[in-house]
Order: sequence, then structure tokens, then C-alpha cells
Amino acid sequence: MAKVKTPPIAENEHVKEFMAILRENNTPSSQDFLAMLKQVGTMEKQLEAAVKELAAMRQELKEAQEQNHPIQTALRKTIIVMQGQVLNLRDKLADLKQNVIMGCKNAVAAFKENGITALDNATRFFKVRPILETLRNELDDNIRFGNTAIAKIETISTSYHQAGRHLKNAGRAMLGKEAMQDVKPNGKLAEVISAPFRAECSCFAAMKKSAEAAIGHLAKLEERAKPSIQKTMQTLNEQIAQSKKDTSAIERHNPAKAER
Repeated sequence: MAKVKTPPIAENEHVKEFMAILRENNTPSSQDFLAMLKQVGTMEKQLEAAVKELAAMRQELKEAQEQNHPIQTALRKTIIVMQGQVLNLRDKLADLKQNVIMGCKNAVAAFKENGITALDNATRFFKVRPILETLRNELDDNIRFGNTAIAKIETISTSYHQAGRHLKNAGRAMLGKEAMQDVKPNGKLAEVISAPFRAECSCFAAMKKSAEAAIGHLAKLEERAKPSIQKTMQTLNEQIAQSKKDTSAIERHNPAKAER
């Protein structure tokens, strides 16, 4: 799988500038935003680990093909699906990073134009919740698929292992020899073959946990923004009420104008 290396999100100039503004002004949002950003960076590393596990899967497939193992078809189909899952996650994560970067850029511009009050509701600059929730849900689907695939791989491997033992014992019986007891744990082959697939599911599970943590920090940011939004609505309502009072006062003092 071709890999295009992109700088970690924490190294982006717009992200660093926005974080500097939050720290310098000691805003309550800085800790939650930094925590959310950290989870995005963690997902980047977890995705890299998932890509490496794909290479281990391909090696298992290569060995199965060389041995003409009956599991090769199941391995090939599973790898194709999981590779598609990783590519899709990469695209989603790239969109997430881009939205965070653009949000930081817009927030910095608003700060420079209107001062620190522009950041009272900083979450309006970051359209990331839908992407984070999609990532979480897709990772959940990926994990379920992976677990089903692992179960299938283990069933095929174990059956092949047992068939080989029965065939050897049949040969020994024809020679009048006692059937040998299998000293290897049943399913050992399945365990070896399924190992990278289990590791891939672990990467997906870790990414899901990071996505959920990021959503949690985002929720805190949104909660902090509510007082600011409520204050803005209250101010607008007061302005509307005052405008109505002013209009009524004018009508009382100028009845002729009111009639027109």
C-alpha cells in the first residue's frame, strides 16, 4: 500500500498558532482542545500501526499460498477487505485533520479581528463532530468484521490441522502402528496465522477508543460554549425588547406618525 507521509497535526503552523493564543490568554478551552488534538495525533500513530499489520497479513498469505494451504482464499478475501478499511480510515483521518487545521486558521483570524471574545464559542470553527462519529462507527464495524474473519480463519486452520493428524494416523494404522497422540496444541496453526489479524483488530479498537475520547473532549468544549451562546441570545432578546419599547414611545409621542 503506497503511503504518503504527512506531518503530524500538532506540527501544523495554524494549529500551533491557535494553541499559542489559547495558552497566552489562559482560556478554559485550551486544555480540552489540546486533549482533543492529542487524540487525533494518537489516531495517526495507531493508523500507521494498522498499515504495518497489513504487511504481516500479506506474509501469512504468501506462506499459505506456497504451502497450498486451503486457508489462502479466506486470507486473501479478508486482507482485501481490511486494506480497504485502512484506506478509508486514512481518508477520514485526513479530512479530520484538514477540518481541524482550517478551524484553527479561521479561529486565529477571528481572534485577530475581534479579540479574545471571538473564541468564547471556539467550537463553531471546528466542524469535526460528524467525522469523529463516522470514524467511531466505521471502526466498530471494522472490529466486528475482523472478529468474524478471525473465527473463520481459526475454524479452517483447525480443521486442516485435524485432517492432517487423522491422515497420518490412518497411514500408521495400515502399517500396524499405534496411532500417535498429537503433542501440538490443537489450533496452534490457527493462532499463528490469525495473530496479525488480531493485531489489526487491536489497532482498530485503539483508534475507536481515541475517537471516543476526542468526542468526549469536544463535548466539553461545546458545553463551555453554551454560556456564551446563551449570553449572546439574551443580549439579542434585550435589544429586540428595547427596540420595541423605543418604537412604542415614538408612537405615543407622535400619534399622527403612528397612524401613517
